[in-house]
Amino acid sequence: MKVSDAIATRISCRAFKSDPVPEATVRRILECATKTPSGGNLQPWHVAVLTGAPLQALVADIAEKRHLLPDGEGSDYPIYPPNLHEPYRDRRFQCGSDLYAVLGIAREDKARRFAQFSRNFSFFGAPVGLFFSIDRRMEVGQWSDLGMFIHAVMLLAREEGLHTCAQEAWAIWPRTVAHHIELPEDRMLFCGMALGVMDDADPVNTLRTERAPVNAFTTFHGWP
Repeated sequence: MKVSDAIATRISCRAFKSDPVPEATVRRILECATKTPSGGNLQPWHVAVLTGAPLQALVADIAEKRHLLPDGEGSDYPIYPPNLHEPYRDRRFQCGSDLYAVLGIAREDKARRFAQFSRNFSFFGAPVGLFFSIDRRMEVGQWSDLGMFIHAVMLLAREEGLHTCAQEAWAIWPRTVAHHIELPEDRMLFCGMALGVMDDADPVNTLRTERAPVNAFTTFHGWP
């Protein structure tokens, strides 16, 4: 698969089949992703991979706690800036609006919206869940490196015929996740990721979010 094809076909998959993913496949993806560049070659990424009983134990734990803490435990970092301004606010709103429209969920149907959001915490049925973390002493540059690593993982999954969904939603459960993956206190949970075979029959996977044209975010210098 060409890199351009992997980028073009990568989506935030929100419904997976139960087909297992071999450990060797996950290892191959992560091994190749280690070639991701990082400033000073710090390689600031850390990954925990769950499947089977450990994954189900985490899912069950979150399901039980959500009755008491519907908004989670609070993330260790701001997922979005406060007072998100345009055009970013509109893009975020449109993404959510398009998702619920695909699923036929009305804006005022808070119960179904909550239920859909809750599917994050079962990894949308994926057989593999990954968690990405970073040393709390790292700075903005290393967070950028971590993001590049995560993107490499998503593209390499496409090469394997798999799909992913990067999930910042998991950041609202830092203490529970830390317990299940034995995360040291000096590391911060950034996000989770669902990995598996996409369920093509589920309408949620027909969603394709819009992208701004190149001229909207780029200036070219030196060409006539």
